[in-house]
Formats: sequence, structure tokens, C-alpha cells
Amino acid sequence: MKKGTKAPRFAGKKEAGAHHRNSAPPRQFKVAEDGELLAFLLVKLAPQGRNSVKSLLAHGQISVDDRVEKLYNHPLKPGQVVTVRKDRNTVAPLLVGLKILYEDDAIIVINKDAGLLSIATEQETELTAYRQLTAHVRITHPQNRIFVLHRLDRETSGVMMFAKSEQVQQKMQDGWKDIVKERMYVALVEGMVKKTQGTITSWLRETSTLKMYSSHTPNDGQHAVTHYKVLRASRNYSLLEVHLETGRKNQIRVHMQDLGHPVANDKKYGAKTKPFSRLGLHARVLAFEHPVTGKLMRFETDVPKPFLSQFKEEPQ
Repeated sequence: MKKGTKAPRFAGKKEAGAHHRNSAPPRQFKVAEDGELLAFLLVKLAPQGRNSVKSLLAHGQISVDDRVEKLYNHPLKPGQVVTVRKDRNTVAPLLVGLKILYEDDAIIVINKDAGLLSIATEQETELTAYRQLTAHVRITHPQNRIFVLHRLDRETSGVMMFAKSEQVQQKMQDGWKDIVKERMYVALVEGMVKKTQGTITSWLRETSTLKMYSSHTPNDGQHAVTHYKVLRASRNYSLLEVHLETGRKNQIRVHMQDLGHPVANDKKYGAKTKPFSRLGLHARVLAFEHPVTGKLMRFETDVPKPFLSQFKEEPQ
């Protein structure tokens, strides 16, 4: 299962002469065999160095069949034409609080930092992942859009994805349970969880103040199922691997509170401690069938270092 290659954090400032057109004509190369864009360019543009070629990609100077491509791992097929322009006629926006892990014509997968909103609410109009990615896809065409598939809370970091068309959004949302094969989180929770693994089941309801809570009366709200396994434990904290069987609003946070071990720094759901300034929750793995090709895609990110640092003095 192939893991997406990380895209560069694009330059945001206009460099001197960035819009000055060089009179040299663009260079074109025909693709003869399957491969990835960066590897292809390193061969064709030799002896240009790797950093120089990456800079061309980051500045929108590389096109595949007249479409600007920036991802190192963009797949190439025989017959396609790769164009290398001398001028930097598009300067990519700075991506703040997110990294693109994978992008093609159908989907875009990112690793979101804690603190960044996924999408704006009526009350909040600040910079969001949605707004930044909309600007990103509009570099190639002003009519391009992205479409929401799921959300991560502001203070939750990790892997999330967006669709690049309404048709893909509809297909994925209609078949979400079958298409998405794995959603795994890591949670740093308060106290030592003594049962090494377990399942929490309840029906989730929402109060008038938008706080979720569990009901144990069958069908009294949205059915929610969370599976967990203890990875590390100390007297003060436990690190859990959490798998979602259902994806409800604040599901993990409510279920950890139900377990008697709230997510670290989650005051809203009962936490008493604040080991760091963020929420102790990270969406580590997202695996799904590609909505167009059917290929299994799997993206895995590292456990945030602040989570692991709570166990440094504990014997492993």
C-alpha cells in the first residue's frame, strides 16, 4: 500500500524577478514509460541539481499535458508531454498549518496541524484548511473548487481529505462506510487505562450549547462505536490507539470521558490537566479505496512528539 509522498511547503513571497518573463521558449519532453514526475525531471534536466528541480515544481513552472503540477510523486503515463517553463508566472500561496500529502484530479489529502480550522463556521471566518486549499487548486484554473468529505476539530491534528468535484464528494459520502477502510487516531488521555483494549458504545446527542454527550438508551441519538488499545501507560497518562467504527461529532472525546480517562487538555469533556497547549488527539491513519481508480490508498503520519514526551521517564 503506497503512502503519499509529502509535497513541499510552497514559497509564499514573491521573489525578485518572479514575474519577469524570460524570452527562452519552454522545453518539452515526451514521456516514454510509467514513472513519477520528479524522477523523470531529474533525468531530463541533468545536470541540474535536485533542489533546483524541486524549485521549478514549487514555482509552478512544470506542466503535464498543459496542467501545472507541483507534486513530486505525480504519476506519468507514456504519451504525456512534460513542459518546463523558464518564467515563474504563478507564485503559490504559503500553506499555513497544513501539508499536502497527496493530490490528483479527484482528491487532495493533507496533514492538518492542531489549531487550524478545517472549515469556517458562521461565527468564524479566519484562515481555514478549506480556504487555503481552494486558493491552491485555483492556481491552475480559477473555477477549480474543493468539497468537504469529513472534518477534524480545530485542536485535533492529522490526516484528512477533500474531494475536487461534486461527483467525487457525492460518491464518497454515499459509500463512506465501504470506501473508507481505516480511520485510526492516537489519543493521549489522563490517567492509567488498566484494561489494555476495549470497545465503547453509546448513542450521541447534542445539547443546546453544542456539547455532545452519551445516552445509553438504544436509538436515543446517533449510534457511536469506538475501539481502543493501550500503546503506553504511566501513572499520569495513557497513549491509546483508537479506531472509529462510526464517525460522529466529538465521538472520541465523549467516549474517552465515558471511559473515565478524558483526552488530555480537553476541558470541555472533563480533562483536569494541560500538558501542552493543544488537544491530545491526532488522526494518524486514513485508508480508503480511491473513488475513481478503486486503488487502496493509505496515509500514515507520526505520533506527535508532545504525546510521546509524556512517557520519557517511564521504562519502555
